[in-house]
This record gives sequence, structure tokens and C-alpha cells, in this order.
Amino acid sequence: MIGLPMTVPAPGLPARVRIHEVGARDGLQNEKTAVPTAVKAEFIHRLAAAGLDTVEATSFVHPKWVPQLADAEQLFPLLSDVDAALPVLVPNERGLDRALALGATRIAVFGSATETFASRNLNRTVDESLAMFEPVVARAKEGGAHVRGYLSMCFGDPWEGAVPVPQVVRVAKALLDLGCDELSLGDTIGVATPGHVRALLEALGEEGVAVDRIGVHFHDTYGQALSNTLVALQHGVTTVDASAGGLGGCPYAKSATGNLATEDLVWMLDGLGIETGVDLAALTATSVWMAEQLGRPSPSRTVRALSHKE
Repeated sequence: MIGLPMTVPAPGLPARVRIHEVGARDGLQNEKTAVPTAVKAEFIHRLAAAGLDTVEATSFVHPKWVPQLADAEQLFPLLSDVDAALPVLVPNERGLDRALALGATRIAVFGSATETFASRNLNRTVDESLAMFEPVVARAKEGGAHVRGYLSMCFGDPWEGAVPVPQVVRVAKALLDLGCDELSLGDTIGVATPGHVRALLEALGEEGVAVDRIGVHFHDTYGQALSNTLVALQHGVTTVDASAGGLGGCPYAKSATGNLATEDLVWMLDGLGIETGVDLAALTATSVWMAEQLGRPSPSRTVRALSHKE
């Protein structure tokens, strides 16, 4: 729409936000059927062309656990001309070997703040999973790779319920102490509220965790993702995870619905005068195209509004 959203800046917010696009990995891994490799490659190319400078590409996990991403070896070489950083998720040293063999330079590991999810997702305790990540992070760093640590269940767990803030802080610090360059705080089942987000960020700050090493990853289960994001921005966070078209969830947490839609995030940030480098029209067209590939409409409110035909 011409002239919309109107730009009205608000005090105390960053001038620029880096969007960590997760649709091609976190989004597609939750699809019931595998998306063709060529479609994934085109999706990632389109996302980068829309101005997203970080597009998480795939996961080098055993196909038995995430069959939708079993084509990582076939997909990654098709992305050599993509003008964006292409992080990949690795669960262990075997996954790291596979990623490094293809030239990956940005690696992510995926931990849990709760014991039950660590057991169900990694078949390990929290501390055992940290021990598993230690050589992965060390070897990746030795090879010059950037390492991101995902921490899931930071705000609530479907089996354990509320997750105490000090428990999250302990695991978050442990991941950073392993050598992770940045940490993504995950609201895996979408139960966070703004006060909870502020409390966790303040607790991390009190423990010496610099805000520029933190990203946030919200799900919109209860419609709180944008309000939670705004609180994080007010606290100084400048990295926000989002998924084009609102794709995704978590295959190991059935109550996890879609990620924060990248278009919804960009609409808000554009209105606040915060730079992202993202062309909202091009991004919306990409999500409409991807929805057609999947055979269903995008859940993103912004996609639906901008692509509505009278």
C-alpha cells in the first residue's frame, strides 16, 4: 500500500535490526511431506534477493529424525551463489563433519533449557548435551566458523510447565562459555509474555551476558510474538529470528505452532523506522509463491493483507 505503514519512530529502539530468517530450515522441517530440493533452493535464493542477509539453509541431522531435511548434501551446493550468510544446524560432530565438508562457515547447535525436552530431542540430559556440543563448537571455531547456540524452552515447556529464569540463565551461560558467538533464546511453544521476556533479558544482563550476543526466537501460538519482540528491542536486542510466511514449528513439541512471520515483523519495523534491508513486497511475493508450492495459504497476516485481491 502506498505510504503505509506510516513511519513513526519510537524512542529507545535500535536503528537497525538483523533478521535471522529461519523459514527454509525451521519452517520446512515441520512439513508433513518433503519439499523438493529445487524448490528449497529457489526459496532461499528468493529470500536473499528480497534483502534478507542471513538465511538459515538446512540441518545436517540424521534423516531418520528430520526426514524433511534429508537432502542437505544435495541442497547446500546449489546455494553457492546466494548473497547471504547461510547458517546450518548440526546436532553433533558427525553433522559438523558433513557441513564443513561442503564449505559451511556458519554453524548452529540446538540445546534445551529443560531436561524433558533435552531427553526427547537429544536423548540426553541438559549437561550431557552441553558436553556433546563442546567439541562441535571448539572444532567449528578452530576452523574459523561462526557458531550460534539455540536454546529452546526458555519460557515454558509442554511437559514441565513454567521454566525458572535462573535455570535458563545457567544453560544460556554454559552455551556461551563453550564458545558460541551468539545465543538465540527460543520461546518454542509460544507461551512467553512481555514481562517474562524482560525478566529473562535482565537476568542475563546481570550475569554479564552482553545484549549484542542475544537473539530472540518467538512463536505466535498465543499471538504474543510481536509484543515480545518489541520488549526485546526496547532492551537492546538487535537480532530477531523470523520465518517467511510464518512457516514452521517444532517436530518434537507438538504444541509449537508457527514462528513469527518475517513479513509481520518487517511491517512493524518499517512502521517504527527501523532498518532491516528487506523489501517487503518482494518478501511477500516469495511467501505467496512458497504457499503455492505447499498447497495452502500463508498464516502471516501481513502476507494475506498485502496479497489480497479485490
